[in-house]
Amino acid sequence: MGVSETLRRRVDTGQPAVTVQTLSRAALVGLILVFGALRLAGHTPAMVTQAGIYLLGMVALNLPHGGYEHFANLRRRAMRFRGRYVAGYLLAAALFVGLFLLVPVAGLALAIGVAVLKGGGGDLHVLRATTGTSHLQSRLQRLVAVAARGGAVMAVPIVAFPGTFRWFSGLMVRMVEPAGLSAHAGLFELTGPLIGAGYVGLLVAHLGWGAYNRTGDGAWLADAAETLLLVGYFAIVPVVVAVGLYFPLWYSLRQVSRELTTTEPPATGRDLLGEDADPGAIAFRAWGVLVAGAMATAFVAGGFWVLVPTPVPGSTLQFGLVAFWSMFISVIALPHVVVGDLLDGQRGIWHVP
Repeated sequence: MGVSETLRRRVDTGQPAVTVQTLSRAALVGLILVFGALRLAGHTPAMVTQAGIYLLGMVALNLPHGGYEHFANLRRRAMRFRGRYVAGYLLAAALFVGLFLLVPVAGLALAIGVAVLKGGGGDLHVLRATTGTSHLQSRLQRLVAVAARGGAVMAVPIVAFPGTFRWFSGLMVRMVEPAGLSAHAGLFELTGPLIGAGYVGLLVAHLGWGAYNRTGDGAWLADAAETLLLVGYFAIVPVVVAVGLYFPLWYSLRQVSRELTTTEPPATGRDLLGEDADPGAIAFRAWGVLVAGAMATAFVAGGFWVLVPTPVPGSTLQFGLVAFWSMFISVIALPHVVVGDLLDGQRGIWHVP
């Protein structure tokens, strides 16, 4: 994207999108200051409190936005495409569940990878739509950007909070394997430093490569500042809280800013909300779509609950629910990214014209 295109996008963005982006950045800065001050004072919120914050952020605040992304993508698509989309979604989710039941450690690794792809991939599209990507001049460089920004979500907490990360990872594996990660405990002494070193290399490559290609339009500076903000956030805010609030306060808010800056793609099928202009009829259909989406999500969650031998591992309900929800949200996030973006060549959930 050239300088003129970036400037055009900035003019078209308008105050609402800028305000939303400012809110997302301010939210993370505020959390860094609060939890940084607590750490300096020698205080750490109780793990039960952290679990409650996680469930509030991931269930009550973030889940509705994920459903909205699919609705917005499918709203004016052809019926045949919708059918393939839903079938692909269910197939990908089923394959993930099967992997987790057969090889829970591999399922856990895939869940971590999905979080990286969702965070980094979503951020890349937001950059394209808002501050620009003139400094990302090749496919490989864009992949490095995805890994660097998305990697902050998982790689930084693995190094900054190894005990907590390992404990909750063990709980997730115990949903299927009673011994959890005990058979692999020795690997953490090796994988932790390797992941940390690998991520530092990615971070340096992303920032350095972007600086080399910067065009003076401010795109690299915005990207670098936000990337370092993410690193600081996940290094300082306790991992359970950080992940629980990252998706609603960063990912979801930034996708709203992307949507505010992009034009609506042309329709290829009948509008799910109808073609009439009657606000009452549109509201009723929107309510119906919302209920249908909620019921579908509940059905998938219920199926996952039944299939998993121990859906709530551990002796504490809150911690068990964090483990269950972390795996379940990964199950539905895999097709969210793969079907909703990578396989949707026409538009995708993160559409940028």
